[in-house]
Amino acid sequence: SIADLFSGVGTLTLPLARRASVSAFDSDREAIAALGNAVRHAQGLKPVTARVRDLFREPLSARELAGFDAAVFDPPRAGAAAQAERLAASKVPVVIAVSCNPATLARDARTLIDGGYRMGRVTPVDQFVYSAHVEAVAVFRR
Repeated sequence: SIADLFSGVGTLTLPLARRASVSAFDSDREAIAALGNAVRHAQGLKPVTARVRDLFREPLSARELAGFDAAVFDPPRAGAAAQAERLAASKVPVVIAVSCNPATLARDARTLIDGGYRMGRVTPVDQFVYSAHVEAVAVFRR
């Protein structure tokens, strides 16, 4: 099972749900409603739950993360400082960070590494053609 943190409308949730059950969390009620609607109309997915939760103010705790095989987080430019701290304290075996801000990715990566994760592959994704912005995907393992 996978925790999709800062899921938005489910850009990562739906592809992940083809192979595993996914619990998606985001503070945007409309995005979570849209994700719930998409799940109801999709076929061939493993179970998906979508919940409204402000992960900046109320990040998932290490205890809440205990049942997940992996966690994905794709926060806004501010990064996921509080959630990264909870992930670092958890026993989730694999964490995948997606970021549009190298500075906050570096900060959150340091938190995970200090918590016992090893950073593996980091893949830049140039999805914003004609701009200097780049997404990065980093994999962390215990």
